[in-house]
Amino acid sequence: MKKLIENFSAQLNEAFDIANKAVLHPKNDIQNIVITGLGGSGIGGTIVNELVNDSCKIPVLINKDYFLPAFVNAKTLVIISSYSGNTEETLQAMQEALNKKAQIVCITSGGKVEELAIANKLDVIKIPGGNPPRSCIGYSLVQLIKVFSFYGFAPISLLNDVEKSIALLNNESEKIKTEAYIVAKKLLNKISIIYSLGSCEGVSVRFRQQINENSKMLCWHNVLPEMNHNELVGWTTKNDHLAVITFKTSYDYARIQKRYEVCRPIFEKYCSSVTDITANGNSKLEQYFYLIHLGDWISIYLAELKNIDPVEVNVIDHLKKELSKF
Repeated sequence: MKKLIENFSAQLNEAFDIANKAVLHPKNDIQNIVITGLGGSGIGGTIVNELVNDSCKIPVLINKDYFLPAFVNAKTLVIISSYSGNTEETLQAMQEALNKKAQIVCITSGGKVEELAIANKLDVIKIPGGNPPRSCIGYSLVQLIKVFSFYGFAPISLLNDVEKSIALLNNESEKIKTEAYIVAKKLLNKISIIYSLGSCEGVSVRFRQQINENSKMLCWHNVLPEMNHNELVGWTTKNDHLAVITFKTSYDYARIQKRYEVCRPIFEKYCSSVTDITANGNSKLEQYFYLIHLGDWISIYLAELKNIDPVEVNVIDHLKKELSKF
């Protein structure tokens, strides 16, 4: 896993090349978009939805279930995102999309998704397989950007920002690892609480998932301003087992920044530490990739500090084995 994270910028470079060579066909009268996928395959959908929020003029829904919403029809673009191509929830949703005669694009490394796509003459963007899905977010997210830009729901400049992101990560590599190790030591043996200031909740979700899977630790996340209307009231008892991390970008709304300035002393009073992580980069995509990469390094350093294998997911394998009996 550590090697995969070290090679993240190379993955982005390969993903960019795949996107430029991908062959997609025009669609007819798309009125809404559904991205369906789970886990490491699905988080790219959550993030791209935030990236295109100010450019996509039709509704986008992220689906992480066996079933599609009732509105899906022949004017819906359904993007199937399954790294392995064998995710059972996504396969069922894909079959439902076919039954509803939706317009479908698939992003996968193969498996049954590719088989179904070929059988039904669907567009497929194939990405390299064989690694844990959570380590391949660069492949899936860049292809999602390609799909959105191809159909005019995101500016071409968003795809071009991938190259700038690669340069940023290469230039900031040592700085990212240094900061990640410092943060990891603060989070060791703590329950992490991850807050984002409105503009990058998907990246915070990604970080939570990496701590869950790579570091084998429980944590939670929330977002401002929503947590100001509920979770904030829970900050009433000192607990040194809690540690707060915030993800900040230059796109955070000033009013939300002010909210955080008021909340931070409250967090400091009741937990062991509060750490603010500020993204580098000139575009939203650059800043997102910066935070994703830094968060990945934190999760790996936590695994090393705990002396555990970050790749192992035995409990998920057990779940799949039990489900196969039904």
